[in-house]
Amino acid sequence: MSTRCPTDRWPLTGREIEVETFTQAWAGRGFHALMIAGRPGVGKSRLAEECLAHAARQGWRTGRATATAVAAAVPLGAIAHLLPEGVDLSDPVKGFSEVAAVLTQGKRPRSAIFVDDLHLLDAASAVLLRQLLDAGLIRLIATTRTGDVPAVEALSGGDGVLRMTLDTLRPEQAGRLLAAALGGPVSRHAQHRFYAASGGNVLFLRELVLGALAAGTLTGDGEIWQLEEDWRGGTPRLAELIGARLAAAPERTRPVLDLLALTEPLPLADAQAVASLDILADLEATGLIRVLDDEDSVALAHPLYAEGLREQIPTLRRRKLLLEQIARTHAHPTRRPDDAMRMATWQLAATGTADPALLAQAVTIARHARDYRQVVALLRAMPEETRTTDTWFLMGECHFAFLEFTPADEAFARAQELATTRDQFISAVKERTHSLLAATRYDEALEVNAKALATSTDPVVVEALTMNDTCLRGFGVLPAITLAAMTDVDKVVSPRVRISAATLKTVALEAVGRAQEAEELCLRTYEEHLRTPIDTVIEPPIWQLIFLSMAHCGAGHLAEARAVALRSAAAATEANVPYMRAHAAYALGLADLSSGRPVDARSAFAEAVAVSSTSDLMLGARAIAAGLLASCAILGDLGAADEALQIIESLPILEMWEGRVQSARAWREAAHGRLASARTMLLETAALVRAAGALSEESALLTDAARLGGAADVADRLAELAEVCQGPFAPARARFARALAAQDPDLLAQVAAELERLGADLLAAEAVAAAAAVIRQRGDNRRAAAAEAVTATYAARCQGARTPLLATARAAAPLTAREREIALLAANGVTSKDIAASLTVSVRTVNNHIQHIYGKLGVTTRRELARTLDVPRAGQAG
Repeated sequence: MSTRCPTDRWPLTGREIEVETFTQAWAGRGFHALMIAGRPGVGKSRLAEECLAHAARQGWRTGRATATAVAAAVPLGAIAHLLPEGVDLSDPVKGFSEVAAVLTQGKRPRSAIFVDDLHLLDAASAVLLRQLLDAGLIRLIATTRTGDVPAVEALSGGDGVLRMTLDTLRPEQAGRLLAAALGGPVSRHAQHRFYAASGGNVLFLRELVLGALAAGTLTGDGEIWQLEEDWRGGTPRLAELIGARLAAAPERTRPVLDLLALTEPLPLADAQAVASLDILADLEATGLIRVLDDEDSVALAHPLYAEGLREQIPTLRRRKLLLEQIARTHAHPTRRPDDAMRMATWQLAATGTADPALLAQAVTIARHARDYRQVVALLRAMPEETRTTDTWFLMGECHFAFLEFTPADEAFARAQELATTRDQFISAVKERTHSLLAATRYDEALEVNAKALATSTDPVVVEALTMNDTCLRGFGVLPAITLAAMTDVDKVVSPRVRISAATLKTVALEAVGRAQEAEELCLRTYEEHLRTPIDTVIEPPIWQLIFLSMAHCGAGHLAEARAVALRSAAAATEANVPYMRAHAAYALGLADLSSGRPVDARSAFAEAVAVSSTSDLMLGARAIAAGLLASCAILGDLGAADEALQIIESLPILEMWEGRVQSARAWREAAHGRLASARTMLLETAALVRAAGALSEESALLTDAARLGGAADVADRLAELAEVCQGPFAPARARFARALAAQDPDLLAQVAAELERLGADLLAAEAVAAAAAVIRQRGDNRRAAAAEAVTATYAARCQGARTPLLATARAAAPLTAREREIALLAANGVTSKDIAASLTVSVRTVNNHIQHIYGKLGVTTRRELARTLDVPRAGQAG
């Protein structure tokens, strides 16, 4: 991934439809002009430049003019430099004839003229361009502001004119533009924050990105671009652009603009208290304010306008405006749901203090919206003597949300100390212990829960903390033991503990092969969570969706897994809760990797790694980094895989997910051509997870071993697992291994179709590739070519995956299984001595095999062998 600073012209991304529409229109004989309208900053000029470049590539002579208010004062001032030298335009008729004669002489190519800001063009220039257009001597490409302007009307009439109105970019378009400009994936969090600040305005977006790069708040680690949590944005250039836009507003509009900058959105009635309806209508027409969907409130038209206005409001005027608005809000006969929070915020901004009762109401409202930054600001404004159990609990919740587990523990401990009801006590202990667990302070978490349990006699408390102990231990014991202890989870009285325990139970169910039960329990728990008051459970309901996606993966419902993961990731990004973002990104990466989309998986895992590496999050961090390692290895990016391995080795081990770590290590071995080592690693890990009862993970590990040349060793066990594991994935894996072991091309083709239906495109591609190799070995080249065509169709969905089965199937088709393994090792630069040691054969045997391989493949060196087998060398990106 590039980590360049994109200070030059940005790529044209998100306007593909407009470019295609123009290209088709330009090819028509009746085309005369393109008119691109839109508000400032939406990218009109950039699109016009691309269209002009297309004209130049088609052999047209091109010219460009920018109309300005200054140039408009001089007839033909804007386009004089485009006219032939020596032409006298004092006589319009004669002048036009002279221009036309020059433009048509000899073999001179026709001209394409780009006029930027056509609405500022002087009348004489407009008339001349119109005459040239009508005569077919030029084609015109022009940008203009939205609205009717004489010069625009004069040039846009008639047939052959293509009109486009550009709007701001949609979120997905802005995300693609950011990735293209920065040269690599951009975190969902960064995309969301930049879009929210820019409103999809390309010019503002570019300035925000440049400002963040200059300030060091937008950084790339080689995997993904990440934005700091406390980024605020803004640059001098951006302030200048916004200032110029706001400066056009008449002075009489300033009172309502300033009030909106401090308090938006405002009820229309409150806005009319400082500005007439005519003024508001004018501001709406000029694009400075907008009426919200409820048609009873107004706000500034762009998120950045408020910042530009606030910087110019003097302190005492700011105080006066805020206090007046508080008085107006107090006087309303009816209150809006968030009025208490807004008034408390205004009071703090105006005076530095606020009424404690109002602050308490405001905290409740902010917590309901999960606006944790606002909650912290309000809590810190509360006097020390007014802080209660609930106050400390909310402070802990906010720290937990932002992955600050040490201050979270301190706040929850204070809430536990001050608790006066059993619900408060259960809540404080439960969240405190889970905060310690998230920081992998496992023994401390157990000790806190045990001490609380030892001092409790209330049966509801005892029940809740006993189940909480089971949840904590569930991360370090066998999943079957966890399930046995959670038999009565539905009967737990405390909804906070019941919902949390049921969610963890789904993990255990999926681990032991009961994925469909896990899916059903996840859905029931999600629905219960939706019905539960928002302050009952610290996590939002998307927490259950994250685990639902994982359960779908285990069952083999991969399309559903990805859809749910995308939904979770979007919701977590919108909520701006880092711990949710990390886990949602992990679930999305898992779904993408299972589906055979390693590039998408790599981006998702990289975002999860970035969140965890800049916080106290340790729980599951090795599994997250393992996902990144596996994705890089499958793509053949050996350098990035080694970097991911270094991250893994720096993190504490959690047995619950260690199988995934070892699986990722095995894929790294495979990427280096060390298939025997990879198989050994997978088989040893599979034996460990089998002993733990983690049958679903055993099935996945053994399938990977089959893919790396060990199908005959694992086919029988996979068939056994297919009988006990729920969902279609385990049976499909078992049939895949059986077909590989039997080298049965017909069965491989059938399995490929089955895997494709599940959404496992990479496994499907590998199955067909293996079938094609067997067919080619048997000499049926026509049938082999047909199978290879199907392989290419499947592989095209797999984003450049380079697994041994897929990458080498055709090239290595003439080779035996042992020759193929030696060939991969040799192509990866492993010496004959080391190959012999890894395969427990003599060096002479290895060298004889290599000579046979050279002869069969028509190569003479290991470098040629690597190219033939499409094997990445060390440090080479996939």
